[in-house]
Amino acid sequence: MRLEPTEPEKRLWRVLSGAKLGGHKFRRQAVIGANIADFLCPQKALVVEIDGDTHADGSDAMRARRLVDLGYQVVRFTNHDVMTNLEGVCERLLAVLNAAPDRWHSPHPNPSPEGEGLNEDEVT
Repeated sequence: MRLEPTEPEKRLWRVLSGAKLGGHKFRRQAVIGANIADFLCPQKALVVEIDGDTHADGSDAMRARRLVDLGYQVVRFTNHDVMTNLEGVCERLLAVLNAAPDRWHSPHPNPSPEGEGLNEDEVT
């Protein structure tokens, strides 16, 4: 799916990529444990799923529980929602993002083992 996203995923990604939705950064096809999220906002620990014909209610509920247990919030939209009401989807997403707490204070420090990122004298 990563190389061939669905049309609804393409349309939503055009809005989410480049931090276009309220300045929130997203990743597409993000790996979280044994799951691959359609979209992930790491700063807000928000997973966005676009449900189409390949999604099953029972397995989706179990998957959402696993993600919630890992500390993520899951928001779902249908293909139909994205295709016919993209503006409403974006309004709902922005409301959820603005209500969600940040996982860390920006800028996120680089956890590089080589010590790259913040210098000791820059840490307050």
